[in-house]
Amino acid sequence: MCGRFTLTSTPEELALRFELDEPVELAPRYNVAPGQPVLAVRREGGRRRAVPLRWGLVPAWAPDSSIGFRMINARIETLSERPAFREALRTRRCLVPADGFYEWADLGGSKQPYHIALPEGGPFGFAGLWERWSDPSGQDLESCTLVTAPAVPAIREIHPRMPVIVSPLSYEAWLDPESVPARELLERLLAETPGDFTRHPVSDRVNRAQVDDAACIEPVPEAPRQESLF
Repeated sequence: MCGRFTLTSTPEELALRFELDEPVELAPRYNVAPGQPVLAVRREGGRRRAVPLRWGLVPAWAPDSSIGFRMINARIETLSERPAFREALRTRRCLVPADGFYEWADLGGSKQPYHIALPEGGPFGFAGLWERWSDPSGQDLESCTLVTAPAVPAIREIHPRMPVIVSPLSYEAWLDPESVPARELLERLLAETPGDFTRHPVSDRVNRAQVDDAACIEPVPEAPRQESLF
């Protein structure tokens, strides 16, 4: 799964990476958490546009928005089957910019958070789906989920799953639902998943959603794993 990530890249770096017409004013984020606004890139009118979406997808048919807290991730294996995601997969795909994410290793009695990034640094795009939900008064809420897949070996010893990172070569195909059939595209995304990552243990400050500062990504000594008695 993916329950926290970072986005500290400059507006200029994001505009270049995602081919945006103009930089997006955005403060550095060191601990983006579910339920918070996230930056997303989607295709509108033939061009890419950066928009804020709430992290935690609320399907159009949901009776209320609370379901979003259970929809922060969507497993790539069942996207085309689950009612909450299959229509969004077909017509409402987005990229969620990030430059790192957190996963928690089970140490046997406690969990150690790690910050994970690409070796070359810089921003990348998570595969995302978005939806528009309206409350009884007609107020719209736009929200998103991050697609996850089985972790590559470099991450598997920390956590069995990871967010899907889209290759820049596939950005347009992911954003344009008319370009490639969904099943073929999902297979391409898995084949293009990066295999190399940097990682380091960080403090449990990231467990608290209200904490969002540079200390969240500072390396700390790795906690010892607790040996099983059985």
